[in-house]
Amino acid sequence: MGLALTLDLARRGVEVRLLERAGEGFAGSRAKGIQPRTLEVLDDFGLAGAALAAGSAYPPMGLHLGPFTKTWRMHATAPDGAGTPYPDVLLLPQYATTALLRAAVERLGVTVDFGARAVEVTQDEESCAVRLEDGRLLTARYVVGADGGSSTVRKAAGISFEGTTDESDRMILVDGTVDGLSRDHWHIWPRVRGRSVAACPLPGDGNRFQIMIRTRPGDTLGAPGGADLTEADLTALLRRRADRSLTLRDITWTSVFRPNVRLAERYRNGRLLLCGDAAHVHTPAGAQGLNTGVQDAHNLGWKLQQVLAGADDALLDSYEAERRPVAAQVLGRSTELYEGLRGTRPGKLTRGQGEHQLGISYFGGPLAPADAPRTATLRRGDRAPDALLPRPTAEATRLFALYRGPHFTALAFGARAAVAAAAAAASVALTSPTAPTALTTPTAPDRRARPSAGVPVRHHVVLPHTSPRTPREAALLDAYGITEDTVVLVRPDGYVGAIDVVGSTADEPVA
Repeated sequence: MGLALTLDLARRGVEVRLLERAGEGFAGSRAKGIQPRTLEVLDDFGLAGAALAAGSAYPPMGLHLGPFTKTWRMHATAPDGAGTPYPDVLLLPQYATTALLRAAVERLGVTVDFGARAVEVTQDEESCAVRLEDGRLLTARYVVGADGGSSTVRKAAGISFEGTTDESDRMILVDGTVDGLSRDHWHIWPRVRGRSVAACPLPGDGNRFQIMIRTRPGDTLGAPGGADLTEADLTALLRRRADRSLTLRDITWTSVFRPNVRLAERYRNGRLLLCGDAAHVHTPAGAQGLNTGVQDAHNLGWKLQQVLAGADDALLDSYEAERRPVAAQVLGRSTELYEGLRGTRPGKLTRGQGEHQLGISYFGGPLAPADAPRTATLRRGDRAPDALLPRPTAEATRLFALYRGPHFTALAFGARAAVAAAAAAASVALTSPTAPTALTTPTAPDRRARPSAGVPVRHHVVLPHTSPRTPREAALLDAYGITEDTVVLVRPDGYVGAIDVVGSTADEPVA
């Protein structure tokens, strides 16, 4: 997602320009489910509080079957052991998410260049050039295409977009006010031959809903080349398929969705990279598409900064290696969930913990070799969980507050680890590691990934001992699987970058 990547780069001091071919910001509610892991990313951006204030909890599903309505909860809550302050999916319309990100970008001095349509993108060994429709020619070290399923950047890079589009299956999406409909449910009216209707109440004042009308072959409304989606036609369709007492008015956005399931063959060609929908498109089921795109950006931002600061350009190859398998898995799951929309059984319409994206791990990838040291619960490449700090301060009461920002975080558990972390903090070689081979061995840095300047490291002695003395200490040590003196390095995107178990010798004093 372009706004998320722009925000991540801008807060790192990277000069970035965001081109938006549309003439204004996105006005629709389309991708309205923010998963727990994406809320953690927004927390890192300092936007989680604003997102929670702008959004709401998901209402229960209400399946209308004649005079009866069957209700149930659609989304599962993350278990207590997930280590997240955001256990629930947030209902936040896409227009609100993009508004939050855009405002944050503009606070950092970046203005979105609306109406800037790229017609040609080229690259050489040193830079890229982007020619705009209005004749302007822009140059940059790298160009990231976050320009959707019809990506100009992806086509310029010669990257195939493999998958299928079902032209016979369409869904009309509408944002509008519905008079006569309660806001206490996400309403579903099943109909024969798949022509179901649903209406989800949107956060905020007024009786605003996102309405979803499934069409089938032979339906003219919403068909290619068919009549415009007028308020009168949509109101008549809603009354006919849902409830004759309803009135639809004040429509602010309409769209026709077709199941489009595609994955880019690669995420990079030289200085051209892909992010979000330019790299993968999903069905809307399961609220995965926007979430995956935001997390793409979170993975790519710090790596771009490292390379611009002097790290080996090969570091950017780890972006595809880590994120493409995630997109492939999400494509399969969202397609499966979309097929469940054809039925009326609550089990097919319920979303579990697998959609939260808290279990994503890069273990076994290029920055997280399988033979690297590990703790009792964490491996290199795993997501770093949140936990309350045993010694809270005015600045931080939990680990996520330490991670918030564009830096690496080195956590020391135990006295020897604290000494090792202090030595690492004084070492120039560890100023900005990406995947250090040994946190306590500054004489053996990974030169390919460590420029002399770039992403900073902040060191924290979390506990000077590894035997719990309070329930809070026990919870923290259990969450990180700490049984001996250990330094854990957390990457800027919240995943474990390194684990260094600090040994002892017989004649070594213990603090």
